[in-house]
Amino acid sequence: MSYAQVNSGAGRDTTSAEDVTAFLRTSVAALLDVTPESVDTGRPLRDLGLDSMRIVSLVAALSQHLDRPVPGWVVWQYPTITALAAHLAGTAPLPAAPAAPVRAEDGEPIAVVGLGCRLPGGVDTPEQLWQALTDGLDAVREVPADRWNVHEWLDPDPRAPGRMNTRWGGFLDDVSRFDAELFRISPAEARHMDPQQRMALEVAWAALEDARIVPGSLSGSRTGVFLGAMAQEYHLATGADPEAIGTHSAVGWDNSVIPARIAYTLGLQGPVMAVATACSSSLTATHLAVQSLRRGESDLALAGGVNVMLHPHTTVAMTKFGGMNPDGQCRAFDAGAAGYVRGEGAGVVVLRRLSDALAAGDRVYAVIRGTAVNNDGASNGLTAPNPQAQADVVRAAWQDAGVQPRDVSYVEAHGTGTLLGDPVEAEALGTVFAEGRTENLRLGSAKTNFGHLEPAAGVVGLLKTALALHHGELPASLHFDEPNPHIDFERNRLSVVAEHQPWPAAPRRYAGVSGFGFGGTNAHVALEEAPDRRRTLRPLTADGEQALQDSVTALTGGTTASGGAPASGGAPASGGAPASGGAPASGGAP
Repeated sequence: MSYAQVNSGAGRDTTSAEDVTAFLRTSVAALLDVTPESVDTGRPLRDLGLDSMRIVSLVAALSQHLDRPVPGWVVWQYPTITALAAHLAGTAPLPAAPAAPVRAEDGEPIAVVGLGCRLPGGVDTPEQLWQALTDGLDAVREVPADRWNVHEWLDPDPRAPGRMNTRWGGFLDDVSRFDAELFRISPAEARHMDPQQRMALEVAWAALEDARIVPGSLSGSRTGVFLGAMAQEYHLATGADPEAIGTHSAVGWDNSVIPARIAYTLGLQGPVMAVATACSSSLTATHLAVQSLRRGESDLALAGGVNVMLHPHTTVAMTKFGGMNPDGQCRAFDAGAAGYVRGEGAGVVVLRRLSDALAAGDRVYAVIRGTAVNNDGASNGLTAPNPQAQADVVRAAWQDAGVQPRDVSYVEAHGTGTLLGDPVEAEALGTVFAEGRTENLRLGSAKTNFGHLEPAAGVVGLLKTALALHHGELPASLHFDEPNPHIDFERNRLSVVAEHQPWPAAPRRYAGVSGFGFGGTNAHVALEEAPDRRRTLRPLTADGEQALQDSVTALTGGTTASGGAPASGGAPASGGAPASGGAPASGGAP
């Protein structure tokens, strides 16, 4: 049956969801030249393959079929056949009035309740990441053949035109893998999607599952997405052929769509933005997420970053910039520091106001107490670091946290292993943390494990530090053989964590994470270990004093707070009930 034949009938006086569904299904099938049975009524019309012109003609035909005007906007408000039919039949539930934003108390801590990652060395889960860190994994390897022919691009002379001086990088396995069907993305659209979009979507999904939140349950929620991204190389990697540009290319290539893709897939309606401040992008994104949660713009937030190396041009450019270590190591704070090695992957943290996380019984890996962002301003060149600005941003984050710098025991440093960057960072850290210390500030850098993930580097450090706080241990920073002679470790009260070690217990464990962009944007995140859930207050009600006392006794296992035992109840320190939004989901990233 042709599309014209489908729409040749007279108008209908009755409107039922079944009638509208049948009409739309048959009409869409005619437009797409498929059988009506193959039309998925739960997918948006656009995803089924209808462009704007065909959607407009479909609405016109629907108006004729129903013998009443159907405004064009309803297809965007109700994008699936099922939703549109229910609306036109009057059976769709009225949209609930949005809840008033919940503005947090000034400086309320933010809980890290979920982690997601995909990193070099086959690291796809938080558990695998912690194992890699404790094992001292060095995931750097030669450029794989599916990226570019390293021999054609390699020259040990960094001045050689159009050549790179390194064969190394932190590369992922099978970067093209993607379960498009799970996300209801057509094969044609998936082919035009930058792998950074695909990976960010998968890792965000996995992070929500790690937080015990069913991703699909968040539709319509005030959930924000803040993701760092930089280079766009997919069109170069696919040949830059103008004849290959298709309907989905504009969306597939645009970095601003990376977080938008997550929001669209899950129906999230909080703030959504891509952040590009170079190597500080993902920590700047985290800063914005924390602000959004505190302001009440978001009730839940995803923050992180993604980076994929698909074409040699960026590595060539960084060779000319003078940043690459030809030996393929980030030797943070070491005498052999000679540049960094590039890395790729993605990391996402799920964030919630601490009061909400405790009320929901969430597992809390760590708590963000404060954040800060600033810029170097006019330093000794656009890309030259400014030690005073770095010190200022670190100090501001701990002021936001309300914590004295002398109480901070660890900093996950920017730590690239560059000749200039490491001494500047060490001096800035000493300026903030040296005074009044009883023991040295410990330093480390996940770049020594996975390479420098550039816009995603900060969130990798955040993941590492959250896990270290969670386990009470400090993983080793690799490739540290001899202290950099240009750093006064003694005066600055600094030491590098060269071996895996227990994290000494203090009244509270505090740690910072730094990220400095080569355009001058600096970010620092102040972390605290998760609260002792055994001491979480739990409200109790009873119909009398004795009943209340009996409840307290039962809750505390026979001892009361007055007897010196822990105060009333609380959720366990780990695990706990599912977060709001659903029961624990099985499996990992798709």
